[in-house]
Amino acid sequence: MPLDLPRFGVRLSQALEPRRSLELAAAAEANGFASLWFAENPFHRGIVPVAGACAAMTERISIGLGIVNFYQHHPTLIAAEFAALDELAGGRVRLGIGSGIGQRVLRLGYKWRPLPSLEDAVAIIRPLLRGEAVNHRGIVFSAEGVSLGFRPPRPDAPIYVASMGDRSLALCGRIADGLIVSNMCPPRYTERAVGIVQQSAADARRKPLDIVQYLPCVVRQDRDEAWRLAKRAVGGMLATFWPTGGDDWPALRDTIVECSGIAKPEVVAVLARLRRGEVADTVLDDRFIAAFAIAGTAEECLAQAALYRRAGVAELVLTFAGSQPEADMAQFAAVLAQSDDAGGTRCGCDCVGRALAAQAGRAPAGDRA
Repeated sequence: MPLDLPRFGVRLSQALEPRRSLELAAAAEANGFASLWFAENPFHRGIVPVAGACAAMTERISIGLGIVNFYQHHPTLIAAEFAALDELAGGRVRLGIGSGIGQRVLRLGYKWRPLPSLEDAVAIIRPLLRGEAVNHRGIVFSAEGVSLGFRPPRPDAPIYVASMGDRSLALCGRIADGLIVSNMCPPRYTERAVGIVQQSAADARRKPLDIVQYLPCVVRQDRDEAWRLAKRAVGGMLATFWPTGGDDWPALRDTIVECSGIAKPEVVAVLARLRRGEVADTVLDDRFIAAFAIAGTAEECLAQAALYRRAGVAELVLTFAGSQPEADMAQFAAVLAQSDDAGGTRCGCDCVGRALAAQAGRAPAGDRA
């Protein structure tokens, strides 16, 4: 029976120097990946300049802004920048928004209100993208008599939202067109989140949302090497973004930990060891990789990706960790292409023609000048 797989995209980190992002964007397109996504967190490189540069130097791959937070970019600015970027890319850009990381937003002097701010942002952005004037007085954001000075190219452009808590997921189902599931969310959590979002959409008589998830990935012929590198990637995210397990431990984190199959005391102990500077290779066991990454040979990574498809993910966006992302992309796409060509997978990407053409040093017939 063939594997039922999601589409595959590539996520580029803010930590990358912009010219390096251009190199990886070219590699992602050459290997047939469906999308290229950029996530923006406060106090690091902005993503709009590099997303624009990647849009200008690519032809086919979709460009995802996921996410832009509306505390640093007012919703009117998000609409204007997205529409201009979509013009540049010929309609290939997808817009993802969210309320950002609460602790960092508070350092900007704002009161972090994730739910009302999200409602306000969508209420402002959507009509602006339709070319309409907006009169919205919200709880967090307002826009009075505002319209864009140009006509956006896609009045029906979908809006993706990053949501995690139950109330936020339900709101996403009522007002958004897609859900972005963040890194560090195991398949069982994703399945639960997708269920909440899609039920909310159905209750509101809206069509099902498109589901995108971010995930670290390491592809190596040596499985042990792949898992060792994956442990470093997961350990870095745990130490940077997860709370210590004391009073700053939110209920949402309990849900994620429960869905990981790892007991909370074990996770708290791991966090303490990582923050003491212990090496992730020795601190994390294989359960953390099974829950929060895909790693191994390309064939093993595809089998692990199928778990996310079964959880409801339509597009799995991979961060290729380690020192050789171009080689990892090529190996992943080549094995996917061979399997798909033999009838072993069902995938929405153009990885088959692209990967085989990249190996042969030619463009697929449909892309020749």
